[in-house]
Amino acid sequence: MKESPTILIAPDSFKESLSAQEVCLAIQRGIQKVYPEATFILSPIADGGEGTLDAVIIAAGGVKKQLEVCDPLGRSILAHYGIIEASKTGIIEMAAASGLGLLKLPERDPAITSTYGTGQLIKQCLADGMRTILIGVGGSATNDGGRGMAEALGVRFLDRNGQLLPSGVPPLMQLAKIDVSKLDPRVAETTFIIATDVDNPLCGANGASVVFGPQKGADKKLVQALDNALHHYGELIGQTLGKDVLSLKGAGAAGGLAAGLAAFTNATIENGAEIVMTYTDLAEKMQQADLCLTGEGKLDDQSKAGKVPVAVAKLAAHYHVPVIALAGSITAENAALYQEGFTSAFSIQPGVIDLETAMQQTGVSLERVSENIARILRLKKRGWDVSRNNERIA
Repeated sequence: MKESPTILIAPDSFKESLSAQEVCLAIQRGIQKVYPEATFILSPIADGGEGTLDAVIIAAGGVKKQLEVCDPLGRSILAHYGIIEASKTGIIEMAAASGLGLLKLPERDPAITSTYGTGQLIKQCLADGMRTILIGVGGSATNDGGRGMAEALGVRFLDRNGQLLPSGVPPLMQLAKIDVSKLDPRVAETTFIIATDVDNPLCGANGASVVFGPQKGADKKLVQALDNALHHYGELIGQTLGKDVLSLKGAGAAGGLAAGLAAFTNATIENGAEIVMTYTDLAEKMQQADLCLTGEGKLDDQSKAGKVPVAVAKLAAHYHVPVIALAGSITAENAALYQEGFTSAFSIQPGVIDLETAMQQTGVSLERVSENIARILRLKKRGWDVSRNNERIA
């Protein structure tokens, strides 16, 4: 690597430890100890979950705002969202209003948690004049199929007697009519983009309830009840609106919020990492780089399913830029990582350590390993080099 390299740092957050921006800074500190003359491009990335709002707002020069909304249990909280005035684009992380992190462990109950607060954020973006709304759907506490979101926008869910259904997910089994006559008319004038890192369907063995319900507090019996309710809900959506959310890939994201958005808006479901990479102009930044570093808390066999490091590695490979991954834990096989475009991958753990301590030391560990990587790259002073095309030159 040349004496004054341009180094692109484009990681996801290390969940519950450091934000993506903090990860960028820790890696930069480590490399700067060896390459003080380097030029750094810091580009925090997200996959539709935590950090999506900040990544897009920072890159696009938007403004972060806050609104009083309902949390998953209907309590009043302040939630952030973003607007990019130049492009009339609103940025929402559904977890800001409807996220699992807003609840204590005993409060988790996907039978009653609601996405109503997310709908309130959407409504405010519409009021702010936004005509494109990007919604990151990671980290949800909900399994309501987007029912609460839709209700906040004016949709009514009725039983066979024409009465409003009680709140919650199991009552969807009594759903007989979906009334969209009072749906906010601005919805039809707005483009909605769902950013997600999963492709699960709404129902079934790989659906929202079965796969994600247990981490939200559902036992086996409730999981089945939730799945049955969402299946009936999906059937009514098909009959009423002519939209087949039951076979829609990714409809199960955020407990079916993706299905609700697809049903009641013109939303499309997109790979979250790729969407954020587009908003942050990562391809342009990559073309300037001699080396790229990326990472997240864990690299495993699921990482290739829409996760940030793999998306970054594929982009780096396209432009023939060496890319190094850093992670708290690496369980994926090396060969699999290399096939995705990684030049190499490093765990940041110094040895056997408990999870709590490891998470507390994430910043220090990232800095230490980044410095070690930079020292390896300096081996060219001893007759070695690492070229842009990953060749060894003796």
